[in-house]
Amino acid sequence: MEFRDGLIDATTPKSYNNNVIITVFRVLYHPEAEAELDRLPAPERVAVLHAVDKLAALGPGLRYPHQSEVRGSGGLRELRPRAGRSPWRAFYRQVGRAFVIGAVGPEAQVDNRGFRRAVGVANERLSDIKREGAQGEV
Repeated sequence: MEFRDGLIDATTPKSYNNNVIITVFRVLYHPEAEAELDRLPAPERVAVLHAVDKLAALGPGLRYPHQSEVRGSGGLRELRPRAGRSPWRAFYRQVGRAFVIGAVGPEAQVDNRGFRRAVGVANERLSDIKREGAQGEV
């Protein structure tokens, strides 16, 4: 992972052999979101990382049940590890040409209060990034 403009780049180039190079979409973590991810139990962290890999591979083509819009959040989306069966979510938005994960938190039915808090934090962090990135491209 590389640091760029205070964000952590989780995107690694994918190449399955010398003849095929797969285009990946850039996925960045807000540093505090990465810290939240690191605090998850190992199996849940791995599940979130697999969902992030899917986002990097498919970008806006990633469909439900692997991601969905968070209703009433102004365009925030949630990665749904294990096709929604995980109790954890990664909240993200596209900023420029990158997808930026602003927070990691619980699924709404597991912990509604924690879910609402994570959504609010993600929106705040991502709004800050959008304002700071207005001068240049993220």
